[in-house]
Amino acid sequence: MNRKNLSKKEREKGKERIDTILKEFEPEKENLISILHRIQDEEMFNYIPEEAVEAVADYVGITTSEVYGVISFYSMFSIEPRGKHVIRVCTSAPCYVMGSTTVIDSLKKVLGIDISETTEDTLFTLELSSCLGTCDIAPAMMINDEIYGDLTEKKIKKIIEAKKHE
Repeated sequence: MNRKNLSKKEREKGKERIDTILKEFEPEKENLISILHRIQDEEMFNYIPEEAVEAVADYVGITTSEVYGVISFYSMFSIEPRGKHVIRVCTSAPCYVMGSTTVIDSLKKVLGIDISETTEDTLFTLELSSCLGTCDIAPAMMINDEIYGDLTEKKIKKIIEAKKHE
């Protein structure tokens, strides 16, 4: 989804949505991360568009550079459009030892994309995570907010197929 290709009506709807989200929070710098999460979690976006960065900066009284600094520091934020299902593969030491590289290779093969890419149908985006906190079920991945562990190539194919039909 390229925001530049949106119609004027769609861009206006996005701006209205951002304004509505901002009103859910007090205009304080302490709310920055919560605001960014809320915008990114909005189904209409699934990332943080440029116009949201500008609106958030104005709302909490900081510069856009400061907002971008926070976005770039935390790996869970994205300024690029992402798929409906964001897949994060754990690359911590326990997951690595238990086969996270095999999980990554399987996902690349099944999805036909590389790390930090989104499928053409915009269903999936593949990302890496330094830790998901699920060492007991390594190797693990998270799709949106759902954790999957003890992964095998067969399990991965089954999970991806099921997600295609959600």
